Parts: sequence; structure tokens; C-alpha cells
Amino acid sequence: MSNTIVGELGDGEEPAWDAFVGDSADATFFHLSGWRRVMRDGLRRHTHYRVARRGQEIVGVLPLVHVRSPLFGSSLVSMGFCVYGGIVARDAEAMQALARDAVALGERLGVGHVELRHRLAQPVGWIEKSDLYATFRRPLLADEDGNLRAVPRKKRADVRKSLANSLRVDLSGDVDGFYRLYAYSLHNLGTPVWSKRYFQAIQATFPDATEISIVHGPEGPVAGLLAFYFKDQVLPYYGGAVPAARPLHAYDHMYWTLMCRAARRGQRLFDFGRSKRGTGAFE
Repeated sequence: MSNTIVGELGDGEEPAWDAFVGDSADATFFHLSGWRRVMRDGLRRHTHYRVARRGQEIVGVLPLVHVRSPLFGSSLVSMGFCVYGGIVARDAEAMQALARDAVALGERLGVGHVELRHRLAQPVGWIEKSDLYATFRRPLLADEDGNLRAVPRKKRADVRKSLANSLRVDLSGDVDGFYRLYAYSLHNLGTPVWSKRYFQAIQATFPDATEISIVHGPEGPVAGLLAFYFKDQVLPYYGGAVPAARPLHAYDHMYWTLMCRAARRGQRLFDFGRSKRGTGAFE
């Protein structure tokens, strides 16, 4: 009989959860317990942070968000509204215990499905849809010239053009300025925009792991980016720009200068995130 017990993360147990995440090679930034607060305060979503234990020892974690959509119905997703998530477990027994618990929880809540967004496929025996998305990550070198040489030739030329345009990067953490650029960009695409409250919650919850950079051109701010730092990785996650950014190559400047800062901080992996196969971003 299994001696692995699964239950809900209790108040005050967040440091133990985060210590397990910090020690787990498969864990991501989106497994940190602070996202429970972000989902609650920023998006008004219910969460279920499930912990597998043997005695007093944590052997697995699974953060689940209850997502309700008029279009897609009700579901439990790890991690809801984030690109990565899923089960992080010390061994197969803990992984299977968390998978069974997620199914049982989904049945109790009456959801249509439970989704685990593992970055790499895990042996949980569920239906896999590994052909929907592709993840793009690349090593960061310690020296700037080496990173620039690793950029494809055409894009490298765009980076050099951006460096000649006297662009300035503001790192003061201006969430209002970032939000204006981000919201403008998504509105132009016809995409719904999260409330500013969500980004304020992220910044307040992860003050040492988030960075807002805003690129200024001759006439003011033209592009903004919210990036996350986790272990040896940097994730440029939310970005937006106005039309004036294009001729200035402000997007190229924004990502290139992030690479430079991240390399100086000792980050060794640049995570471009995931893109749906067959889309413009993927191509």
C-alpha cells in the first residue's frame, strides 16, 4: 500500500513548497507558491495547491487553477494562464498519487477536463497532445559578443540597427507605463487584455524575480516587457509595443538588452516561451 498522502497546501506552508520547487530540476517559475496569491488577487480565480507527502516530507506538488470559460467550459489547469505547470514529483509513486488526486478533484468539482502543462512529457498515462505547442529555449553565454554571434544574421543586423537609434531602456519598474504599451498592443490584435491588477499582483508577489523594461524612443516609450528570473533562466513573458517601435527596431533592442542584463546576472538559459505549431510566431 502506498504511504504517499495528498492534501491541500496549508497556510504558512509556502516556504516548504518553494524549497521543494527550488530543489526540483523539472520545476518552473510557475510552480512557485506565490502564483496562488496572484491568481486570487490578480485574476479572482480559485486554486487548489496539492501536496504529496510521506510523513512530514514533501515528495511532490501540483498547482491547479479552476478555469471557467463561457466558450470552453470548466476545467482544472496546471498552470492556468501560464505556459508551464504540471506535476513535479520526486518519484513515480508521488507522481501517480498526484495524478489520481487531480482526477478525483476534477470529478468532485464537476469540471470537463483536467490539463497538465508539463514542459516535457511525464509518465502519468493521460492523453498527450504534444503536437500542439513547441517550446523555444537557448543557452546564454557569459560574453556579449558570443551571444550576438549566436543571433541569426538577419536578426543580428536588426539588433545593430537598434543600437544606432539612441534608444533608452527604463528599468524603474513602471507597471503603469508597461501596461499602457501591453494593452495597446493586444487591443490592436483584437485580443482580450488582463486587468492591470493582475500585473500589479505579479510585481508585488515576486519583486526580486520580475523585471519591467520600457524602451524609449525620441518621442517617448514605444515598447515594454515583463520578464521573469528563475534559477539560471530568464523568461521574457509579457510584451507590447506601439507602431513607432517597428522602424526603431525597439523590439529587437528590448530583447537583446534583456539578454545582456541576464547574462551579467549569471542566467544561462533564455526561454522564449512556447508557440502554437503552425502559427506566425512558430514559423
